[in-house]
Amino acid sequence: MNNRLSNHQLWQLTISYSRELLREPGVLFWGIVFPILMSLGLGIAFTQKTDVVRKVAVIDASGDSTSIQHFLLTEAQPNPEVAADSFRYSFTIPDKQMGNTTFLFRETDWKEAMVLLKRGQINVILTEQNGKPEYHFDPRNPDAQLTYIKLSGVLNGKAVNTPQDNGEIKPLTLAGTRYIDFLVPGLIAMNAMMSCMWGISYGIIDRRSKKLLRRMVATPMKKTNFLIAFITVRFVMNFIESALLVLVTWLVFGITIQGSIPGLLAIFMAGNLAFAGIAIFVSSHTANTEVGNGLINLVVMPMMVLSGIFFSYHNFPDWSIPVIQKLPLTMLADGIRGIFNEGLGLTDIALPFVILSAIGVFFFSLGLRFFKWH
Repeated sequence: MNNRLSNHQLWQLTISYSRELLREPGVLFWGIVFPILMSLGLGIAFTQKTDVVRKVAVIDASGDSTSIQHFLLTEAQPNPEVAADSFRYSFTIPDKQMGNTTFLFRETDWKEAMVLLKRGQINVILTEQNGKPEYHFDPRNPDAQLTYIKLSGVLNGKAVNTPQDNGEIKPLTLAGTRYIDFLVPGLIAMNAMMSCMWGISYGIIDRRSKKLLRRMVATPMKKTNFLIAFITVRFVMNFIESALLVLVTWLVFGITIQGSIPGLLAIFMAGNLAFAGIAIFVSSHTANTEVGNGLINLVVMPMMVLSGIFFSYHNFPDWSIPVIQKLPLTMLADGIRGIFNEGLGLTDIALPFVILSAIGVFFFSLGLRFFKWH
């Protein structure tokens, strides 16, 4: 009888919270319409400040007779800050007004270069054909265009801002190599984080501040049922929002999922579980909405900046990369991006799946332990 009552209670709570969400137009706008508008705007017209450091992959530069290899050996300098198998050469264009631009070059093959491009670590691939440089990049990526303009001037012995027969452009328009292919998986991951943190955390804190939780605890209600119902509704909303985002970007930009669908669902649910657990923990004690805002922003803002949603986190200093890669949002975004663009399978995302799930269970357990109704 108790189990039947508990299951009925969980179902009624889930239905109640679902109806509450549907009555709020703002929730539907910020959860569904806004991410789609963001992807359309940034995908069509993405603008960004010139990077201080620009990384370039060099293909088949072996042999001192090639002009690219000659440039690397005579003009560029060894890069002492990275490992020998990484970006070995550097070249700096000094500019007192706009700031210096440093190019880092990495000799590699096509397979590795494409992986680096899809992960956002580089935006231009450099090859040579009949003694003439060839530049491979997404022509709709303004950052790649700026890299080409500056780099083509460098390879012709003059750091100019207007290229003049500086080599042939080979546009990369394959799925997975465009900026929109990099952006959409990041938006899916960010939306999961924001939806869980604000939808769950702020929702609980707001109810506690309005004394609604005090009234609810007067009924024969379990904390686990209350929290699981909250999480269940948020999971369903996040899945619908992400599915619609993928559908719209597929129709407009031709976004494709090259990897495992079960793997995508697994890493997506693990990421939602991680942020739901963190959200429960953050909202477990406070009844002050201003304090709640601060706690939520303390969690989401650093990861929004660092985790490579709009640009690659490899632009940050090398010493910070291992730390950034351990952030929950980074693991979720990298996992989704790898399945979308690199064709990863279920086994490839097993480790981040386990880590994210463990984070969710751990913080949910802590939040349940410290949760108070009033």
